[in-house]
Amino acid sequence: MNKENIKLSETKNPLSGGRGASSSEGMEASLYNEDLAPVPQHKRTWGTWNYAALWISMSLCIPTYMLASSLIEGGMNWWQSILTIFIGNTVVLIPMILNGHAGAKYGIPFPVFARASFGTRGANIPAMLRAIVACGWFGIQTWIGGFALYQMMKLWIPSLATMPQIFPASFGLETGPAICFIIFWFINMLVVYFGIESIKKLLIFKAFFLPFAALALLFWAINAGNGLGPILSQPAKLTGQAFWAYFFPALTGMVGFWATLSLNIPDFTRYAKSQKAQINGQIIGLPPSMTLFAFIGVVVTSATFIIYGETIWDPVVLAGKFENKLLVSFAMIAVALSTLATNIAANIVSPANDFANLSPTKINFRTGGYITGIIGILIFPWKLIADPNGYIFTWLIAYSSLLGPVGGIMIADYYFIRKQQLNVTELYQHKGQYGFKNGFNSAAIIALLAGIIPNIPGFLLQIKVVSSTVFPVWISDLYHYAWFVGFFVSSFVYWVASPTPPKEGL
Repeated sequence: MNKENIKLSETKNPLSGGRGASSSEGMEASLYNEDLAPVPQHKRTWGTWNYAALWISMSLCIPTYMLASSLIEGGMNWWQSILTIFIGNTVVLIPMILNGHAGAKYGIPFPVFARASFGTRGANIPAMLRAIVACGWFGIQTWIGGFALYQMMKLWIPSLATMPQIFPASFGLETGPAICFIIFWFINMLVVYFGIESIKKLLIFKAFFLPFAALALLFWAINAGNGLGPILSQPAKLTGQAFWAYFFPALTGMVGFWATLSLNIPDFTRYAKSQKAQINGQIIGLPPSMTLFAFIGVVVTSATFIIYGETIWDPVVLAGKFENKLLVSFAMIAVALSTLATNIAANIVSPANDFANLSPTKINFRTGGYITGIIGILIFPWKLIADPNGYIFTWLIAYSSLLGPVGGIMIADYYFIRKQQLNVTELYQHKGQYGFKNGFNSAAIIALLAGIIPNIPGFLLQIKVVSSTVFPVWISDLYHYAWFVGFFVSSFVYWVASPTPPKEGL
């Protein structure tokens, strides 16, 4: 980076809420604001254990539990589920570290990093794809937190469960849960209004309480299920070809679970003390924490079959079956608070930056947070997690088919085309080397489409828009490997189609 062409003072850290003045030279106002500015070296203070703690905190969430329990519900046994989750998280760790390199080296967030491959205007395409997915996750987390409130409130206000229906049947939304969902949504928006600083104490609460609560649930399951032996001895429902037909789409879903963060990880690694810190921190934090928490989900879900005669994959629904009002209330409040903390850290910070990239002079972190919240409602999150098959095969795999190609393009550009060299100042200039033609890199757009198109037939079949006879089986089955297909097709097409970048002034 040419330090003579850029002057930066204190920048706003969207993770800490701290504000300061920032200034720049050689950067266009339409591409620059405090939230998108490069982080100066003296502000890069995150070490190995900061990143490990970040991943542990984000992994310990209800969707992780549901990820594991959905595999049990789908027919896997305990070790097949755990192995699938471990492999998936190990695979996604690779693009996570590779994309995180640019953030740690140059101090830039994901939307700015995307300008190098997609162009100063074209970067809005991957930023919006990533943002819309984050809105979906925001909605899902908000629904989980709201439903937890509902499970608690209906114990004390029974009439909440019998309120007259006010929504059309097509919405699939009962009045009581809807009210609690909106209440929890407003709480999330209040946090956005007051700033990310207000969530710090909740993150601390979550870090201590949720592991304790998860272990308590585990011990309850072991005790009520007559020991760990009967729980883990339950056979798999899937064998032979049926297992493999389920395994590969499930693995894609596991990769897709963190496909969002594998793109916008520069939003976090831009604060890294060193490359070693972000690499080691992610290795320590991601696969182990996901696997361990998933194990709890697997054991508890397997135990529910022994205890209740059915597998209950949603922990909020499970907790609602407990008879002690105070215990249920305590558990549901804890779920709501920990979900709130996760939601802000994982699903507000990044899309807020992405929306800000659309118009840096008009959209800041707070406005981007409000946009995220509104879209999170309109996306009907209660339907996205209505059943485990929809959760994995429709939601996780579908969005991985969009984000896999983006990751492939960015990695191919940074490592094979530009050899890890970026001109930071020109990332904020329409007329610089990243302006391409009218701000769009045609090679990236062509590569993106090339990676998405092969997965469309299978997606249409999955959502039942077309019948199984419309496309050949081998074409439809590509959807089961959506992230992998998109990643490798797009990276190859981009590598072939891209011109050699200029070598001056890096």
